[in-house]
Amino acid sequence: MRKENKGIILAIILISYFMILLDNSIIFTGTVKIAAELNLSQTALSWISNAYSLTFDGLLLLSGSIGDIIGRKRIFSIGLLIFAVGSLLVGLAGSMMSIVLARVFQGIGSAILAPTSLALLMDSFSGKERTRAIVAYGATSGIGASIGLVIGGLFASLMSWRDGFFINVPIAIIMLILTAKFIPTDQTRQLKKLDIVGSIASIIGMTALVYSLVGSQGRLIALIIAVIAIAGFIWHEARTKQPMMPLRLFVDRERLGGYIARFFYLGAMMSMWFLTPQIMQTQLHFTPLQAGLGFFPLTIVSFIVAVQVAKLADRFGNTQILIIGITLTVIGMFAISFFSAQVGYTVGIALPMILMGIGQGLTLSPLTVAGVANTSPEDSGVVNMVHQIGGSVGMAFVVAASATVKTEIASYHLAMLTATALLIGALIAVIGLIGPTLKKIA
Repeated sequence: MRKENKGIILAIILISYFMILLDNSIIFTGTVKIAAELNLSQTALSWISNAYSLTFDGLLLLSGSIGDIIGRKRIFSIGLLIFAVGSLLVGLAGSMMSIVLARVFQGIGSAILAPTSLALLMDSFSGKERTRAIVAYGATSGIGASIGLVIGGLFASLMSWRDGFFINVPIAIIMLILTAKFIPTDQTRQLKKLDIVGSIASIIGMTALVYSLVGSQGRLIALIIAVIAIAGFIWHEARTKQPMMPLRLFVDRERLGGYIARFFYLGAMMSMWFLTPQIMQTQLHFTPLQAGLGFFPLTIVSFIVAVQVAKLADRFGNTQILIIGITLTVIGMFAISFFSAQVGYTVGIALPMILMGIGQGLTLSPLTVAGVANTSPEDSGVVNMVHQIGGSVGMAFVVAASATVKTEIASYHLAMLTATALLIGALIAVIGLIGPTLKKIA
C-alpha cells in the first residue's frame, strides 16, 4: 500500500470516528435550548444521550462480527449511510419521542462505524505505524468530545442545535466517496455465526441497568432484569462457540486493566462534559457558544499533550503515563467540584480544566493501547464497547446520585465528587492490573 494512501485511510478513519463522538458533545452544549424547545426534563435530556450510547453499546460487537463476514469496507460504508440518515432525522425531530428514536438510529450507524474503523486501522498499519495510528485514534476520542462542545455551542448560539446534526450528512457523503476510492476491499472474510442471543442480552441488560439509575418508575424491576440479562450474557458468551465478546480477552491483565480504567474514566468525563455546560449557562449565564468556548482550556491543553504522548510513553512507559494522567484528572475533577458563581469561571472551571486537559491527553491514548494489547482486529471492538458503556452507565450513575440533592449548585458539587470517585477507581485499576505489566508503547 502506498504511503500517501495510508495517510488518506487514517484520515478517513479518524474523521469518521470524530464525527460519531462529536454528536454527544453537540447534545451537551445544546441541552438548555433543546430542553426549552422540546419541553424536556433533566432525566429526559439524559435519555437523548443514553438512547444513542445504549444502542451503540448493544450492537457494537455484533456489527463488528458482521464486518468480519461481509467485509469491513462494505459494512463501514453501510454504517456511514445509516449515521447520515440518523443525523438528518435528529435535526428534523420535533418531540422527545422522535429525537430519542432518531438517536437510536444514529446509534446503529455508530455501532457499525466504531469497531470497523478500529479494525480497518489495525488491518492497514503494523509495527510502529500501527502504534502511532492507535495513539491518534485514542487522542481523537477525547479531543472529539471536547471540540464537539465548542462546535455544539457555536451552532446553538449562532444558528440552531439542529445544524450540528445536519452537517454530518455532507461529511458522511464525502467519507463514503473516499472510502470507495481509497480503502481496499478486504479479501479475507470469516465464516462465522452471528451471536444474536448475546447481542439481545447485552442490549436488554445495559438498557435496564441505565433505566434502573435514571428511570422514574419500576427501577427495582429494571435492576433485576439488568442483573439477569447481564448474567445470562456472560453465561452465553462463555458457552457459545463463536461469541461476540470472547471472555478470553479479559484474562490478560493489561487488557483487563485498560477496560476497567476506561469504563470508570469515561463515566467520569462524560458526566463532566454533560453537566458543566449546563452549570455554566445557568449559574454564569453563558450562552451555549460561551459554554462551548469555556472548554477551550481542556481542549487545547489536551490536544497539545496528546500529540506528544507517544514520545512520552516511549520514554517513561505506558503505565507511568497513565498513573500521572489519571492522577491529574482526579485533582482537576475534585477542584471543579468546588465551583460556584462566586468563585467564578477562571478559578472554578478554567484552572481545573487545565489539569483535566493534561490528564485526558496523557490517558486516553495509552488506555487504547492497553485495550488492544495482544488482540486481533476482530477483537478490537471491545475497546469501543467499554468506552460507550462506561460513558452511559457512569453518567447515569452520577446523574442519579446528584439528583438526590435539591439545589442545582449542590447537585453539581455532588456530581463532580462522584465523578472523582469514578476516576479513583480507574487509577486503582491501572496501578493494580496494568502496573505489573510495565509495558511501553513500542
